[in-house]
Amino acid sequence: MKICILGAGALGCAIGAALSQAGADVWLINRSQAHVAAMQQTGLTLVSGDKECTVAVQAATTCSGIGPVDLLIVLVKSFHTRAAIDGATEVIGAHTTVLSLQNGLGHEDILAAAVGRERVLAGKTYVGGVMLGAGRIISGTSGKHTYIGELDGAISTRAIAIAEQFKRAGLETTISDNIMGTMWDKLLVNVATGALSGITELSYGALYAVPEIKSTALAAVAEAMAVAQAAGVALSFTEPEQAWDRAAQGLPPEFKASMLQSLEKGSPTEIDFINGSVVRWGQRYGVPTPVNAALVACIKGIEKALTDKQSKENL
Repeated sequence: MKICILGAGALGCAIGAALSQAGADVWLINRSQAHVAAMQQTGLTLVSGDKECTVAVQAATTCSGIGPVDLLIVLVKSFHTRAAIDGATEVIGAHTTVLSLQNGLGHEDILAAAVGRERVLAGKTYVGGVMLGAGRIISGTSGKHTYIGELDGAISTRAIAIAEQFKRAGLETTISDNIMGTMWDKLLVNVATGALSGITELSYGALYAVPEIKSTALAAVAEAMAVAQAAGVALSFTEPEQAWDRAAQGLPPEFKASMLQSLEKGSPTEIDFINGSVVRWGQRYGVPTPVNAALVACIKGIEKALTDKQSKENL
């Protein structure tokens, strides 16, 4: 299977490396010339605990010259989705399937508007990754599950083929007939740790050692679960603590949530597509979400401070 990963940051590289090692023809697309050059010259180095290995990969900064692929996996930041898919026309052929494994809600609608709803599969993954430097990541694939599904809930031939390809790569994968519920399950996990990690600047080992942080996380998840219930979404989680526990499962203490990774790079976060989604859906269904609203406000404040600092440095 020929696969292109659009937005091959730490997570995309972790998935792409696993697929490459399993024999798939994988292309990793990342805008960073330094990251791509390092992968082209010396390969992609994966760090897991005290072990590391280097994997030969195909990497580029654009989709130019790659040609049509069987599967396009979209992993760009939420706010880049439309621009990224518009720049990937060269790899989208007559039989290309587009799979979003992005955080948050709403990407599948953006992709459907760009390429047609019939091409799009939605999914969520609990695989983790942290960028350590150009061509070097922490990879968290062991025991981490991925869920994919057709937007209409069908168990299709193409979904089965993709799941089998992932399984051959050691990526535990299930086809969901309730992909909206699956997406909300992953949203709950991101709600539990993302903003709190970004605000406190703590990696998971330290984050999980503070009881007050856990209490706040559980309150945020409880709000999101109430919103999902009001919206008629069927969740697999029955208690907020399940999302809190799932978030750190199989990940090392030094792992950092993607929201913290973004802030450390001085980049915008996906807060509007995560806790912000909970707030918007809560407003739609009349469910109060004060904890999530507060977390959104805090992250927005941190983003503003970073933007102001960058502006002053550029003067």
